[in-house]
Amino acid sequence: MTRTDASDRLNRLDLIEARLKSGEALILADLAAELGVSRRTLSRDIALMRARGVPVEADRGRGGGIRLSARWGVGRMALSYDEAIDLMISLAVAEQLQSPLFMANLGSVRQKLVASFGPRQRAQVARLKSRILVGQHASNPTRESLAPVDATAIRRLHRAFVERRLLQITYSAPERPPTSRVIEPQFLHYNAPVWYVLAWDHLRQDVRTLRCDRITNAQPLGETFELRPFSLFEPALEGDHVLQ
Repeated sequence: MTRTDASDRLNRLDLIEARLKSGEALILADLAAELGVSRRTLSRDIALMRARGVPVEADRGRGGGIRLSARWGVGRMALSYDEAIDLMISLAVAEQLQSPLFMANLGSVRQKLVASFGPRQRAQVARLKSRILVGQHASNPTRESLAPVDATAIRRLHRAFVERRLLQITYSAPERPPTSRVIEPQFLHYNAPVWYVLAWDHLRQDVRTLRCDRITNAQPLGETFELRPFSLFEPALEGDHVLQ
């Protein structure tokens, strides 16, 4: 089989699987015509899909048809690095909540996700749970002032948080001009539905608590930082050092 033939077949297998996952019951003859292959070729493709673990069921009869088994569950998922980071943070939040609703399979899901990272990244994600804090619900005035987040800035914040990289941001506090500052995102703090980052602020050389919905223009820098003692940030949880 040539490289082109192999590529065509892989693309065809992906297309067949996507069609099956849509819930359609597919007629073999119609599908073969749509894909521009013979029924024999299509039958070989289906046999290969079964060998790869996709539970394809076939109807007997002249027309023939294929569908996914009713027992088919979640298959393999391909996550980007940023998606995996977001999921790790979400799992850490769920672990901190200690809700029975979330705990049934949380451990095994976390283990599988950690295993998908490389050795260096595994060391970084190992301490995520201890760096994510869940507090009380935000006050009504705070909830009412909540603004839509800058999705790109938050994605970069998450990456800098996990990789322990300095982050340059623009921060906008009420009735103050926006400021550019370099921070160490040491902890994330959730007062539903508001997220804060507990940071060491290089501009002030002090602890600051920054609302994530007020962060824009985030740019991770090459320099990394060491985790500072949590005791340094405890006063910030009681309202000190907060840039509301």
